[in-house]
Amino acid sequence: MTETVLLVGGGGREHAVARSLADSDADLYACAGNRNPGIVALADGFETLDTTNPQAVTTYAREIDATLAVVGPEAPLAAGVADALDDAGVYAFGPQADEARIETDKAFQRRFMREHDIPGCPDFETFEDMDAACEYIDEYDGDLAVKPAGLTGGKGVRVIGDQCTAEEAKAYLRDSDYDRVVLEERLVGEEFTVQAFVANGQLRVTPAVQDHKRAYEGDEGPNTGGMGSYTDASLELPFMTEDDYNDAVDVLRATVDALDGYKGVLYGQFMLTETGPRVVEFNARFGDPEAMNTLPVLNTDFLDVLTAARDDLSLPQLSFRPKATVCKYAVPDGYPTEPESGAKVTIDEDNAGEAILYYASVDQREDGIYTTTSRSYAVVGVADTISEAEEIAEGALERAGTEGLRVRHDIGTADLVQQRIDHMDEIRSGTD
Repeated sequence: MTETVLLVGGGGREHAVARSLADSDADLYACAGNRNPGIVALADGFETLDTTNPQAVTTYAREIDATLAVVGPEAPLAAGVADALDDAGVYAFGPQADEARIETDKAFQRRFMREHDIPGCPDFETFEDMDAACEYIDEYDGDLAVKPAGLTGGKGVRVIGDQCTAEEAKAYLRDSDYDRVVLEERLVGEEFTVQAFVANGQLRVTPAVQDHKRAYEGDEGPNTGGMGSYTDASLELPFMTEDDYNDAVDVLRATVDALDGYKGVLYGQFMLTETGPRVVEFNARFGDPEAMNTLPVLNTDFLDVLTAARDDLSLPQLSFRPKATVCKYAVPDGYPTEPESGAKVTIDEDNAGEAILYYASVDQREDGIYTTTSRSYAVVGVADTISEAEEIAEGALERAGTEGLRVRHDIGTADLVQQRIDHMDEIRSGTD
């Protein structure tokens, strides 16, 4: 039987999923709030709709006789789209809203970790009273990360001692309209992500990725949804050991064991510290851009993962090409604080050279493709080494053109990767 797969979401992450399914024995349909031209070109059908409206998504799923669905972004998961699809008889590879709280409610996430003795949990406290949170900052012996409990698109966190002072953090809390926040110990080290396919109590892990949240080169500026990322040709990154990677997987495994009935992708963001990996956060879906690093080197048919998950079978073991990847995002001028939208994007997908082009938050209109206020498109280089992959990505950006757009050109460069290695060497030796 040919499967009919509905892809929910219209960003770069979803374009990566669409590419991974395009060569499978499946009919691919998609729905999103924007017309992503890359997804439109790959799909047998595309519907523009509000993906946080469960009824709208399930209505379209019934129209196309979907047998499977992949829910990409976090907002539809929080809105219960996976619940509605499951109830409609369409297996959704994505957690239901209650399970997705592992991402959508950071206070729940930390309490869950403490309750189930999940390794790597930092010291933390949760607050509904911002004055009490400010008092905790005054009394805490050390630096803290200030996190809104709900979804903020990766842009709501403030880290004392890195991004702000204690006084600035307190002003941020008092000026905010957050109803709940989490204050937790600042973790010092190198961040990395491991993503896992999860279903039927099993998990299958993918290579470690390092994302770059800061807007500007040299890790300066405000946080973003992610300016780019890289992987090595092995499961771990150059600043990690095999044991570091395995310790992170053990955290994911303990989390899956404690989550009853979780299905979809579990994304673990870790800080590699002097004492090993600690959990920065969990996400309940593919990372963006991390999906664009891992899916292009996945040898295993992603459709086989989906059907095994639905049919309550053992998930296939994953195989990856031993290649490094470098992803670089082009974002609108002014992003993320005052992004300028409406610029016409004139890039030729056939002129990307050896790189892979992923459209993200762009809108396809009758007269062309236009930027929105979020990340516009990404290029991914795939090669034997990180350095070679970075050169491929840079070459693609030069051909595509970045007028009206901005790029972090330092991602994946030999200098930046070496800085990560040196930093971890200092941390392990106790000199940092």
